[in-house]
Amino acid sequence: MSFSSKSLAVFNRSIKDYHVKDNVDTPINNPFEHKTIDYYLYLKNWIDTVQWHLEDIIRDPDIDPLKALGIKRRIDRSNQERTDLVELIDSYFLDRFKDVKVKPDATINTESPAWAVDRLSILTLKIYHMSIEATRTDVTGEHRARCQEKLNVLLEQEKDLSQAIDMLLEEMAEGRKYMKVYKQMKMYNDPSLNPVLYGQNAGK
Repeated sequence: MSFSSKSLAVFNRSIKDYHVKDNVDTPINNPFEHKTIDYYLYLKNWIDTVQWHLEDIIRDPDIDPLKALGIKRRIDRSNQERTDLVELIDSYFLDRFKDVKVKPDATINTESPAWAVDRLSILTLKIYHMSIEATRTDVTGEHRARCQEKLNVLLEQEKDLSQAIDMLLEEMAEGRKYMKVYKQMKMYNDPSLNPVLYGQNAGK
């Protein structure tokens, strides 16, 4: 099984498990062995799925402002967890290819494998929800047709992205591509880098 196929299977399992209760406060019950790549893929998609629904909730025009603020801060924490997990998954790839002899003419990819996998996780969520929209019975046929067109594009994108990920991993295994991991260094939640936060501290 290719890595993209494995990832899609894990992502779809995570999405299915989440929607049993469809509640952003449902505790995760990761079925995979701790610290395996499947464990981290499942965790990655679970975080994405919860955040997807938090984004839906916060867009309610009648939401209580204090509730919205709490959700916004939860989304910020989720984004940091997501970034940390992507970097952890990249460490798996670094270890996987650590003994590969890189060819003199090898080139670096525009993104690391884990960030491509991150996009695949989000894409799987889009496909799941667009599939629901394309089969709703309480909307017009025009609505379903528009959603089906979008779903077809998403499915094609999933096929292309999966192929690109597997090709990248193959080229890395052969030494024709190599990777670097750059810490994302998010600034908005760092008290030493966010001007609002360090400005508050300076005034005390």
